[in-house]
Amino acid sequence: MPGSATTASVRRDAEATKAAILKAARHLLARHAHADITLKAVAERAGVSPPLIVKYFGNKDTLFARVMSFDTDADALLDAPLADLGRHMARHVVASQRERGADPLLRIAFAPLHGDHGDILRANFRTQVTDRLAARLSGPDAGLRAELAVAALVGLGVMYGIACGPRLRESDIDTIADRYGPLVQAQLTPEGTVPRTRPAAPGSTA
Repeated sequence: MPGSATTASVRRDAEATKAAILKAARHLLARHAHADITLKAVAERAGVSPPLIVKYFGNKDTLFARVMSFDTDADALLDAPLADLGRHMARHVVASQRERGADPLLRIAFAPLHGDHGDILRANFRTQVTDRLAARLSGPDAGLRAELAVAALVGLGVMYGIACGPRLRESDIDTIADRYGPLVQAQLTPEGTVPRTRPAAPGSTA
């Protein structure tokens, strides 16, 4: 129906606008102190008006709380059975950059070494990405293995998005996932461990 098509179009436009605002805020946060960034500056970079940011995010603090969270990104990154997760995550990192021009994981590489928002980014990354991954792993050293797996993914993202490795960029996404996925998977399900078919319940330990 025409009304349904119009509603879907409006929804897509709203999501695209939100994504542009978040991208602009992330860009500015990587280069300026949180206190020095205004909604006007975010709006100008995103190509929207400040009232539109308020409409979608409420205020500056709410916007930057979203920017510094990895929760939604981790949902997509970890959305696969454990036995296939290494390949899925490798593919997701490359596809995010190739299709959307951004790799949410790489925000951690730009976290400032000093200052509150750098500390918040690192704490969120540990809790929402590596600790969440570790909770899905069986066997010894789950936390270490999760960090090594994520380190491999960040390295892949750096080579693709920052070093701009030409052969990596020219390769098919599935070819990269097939080659790189086993490297990541070796940390997730080393020999002798049993893959969990579902994520662990919140608060559980590996």
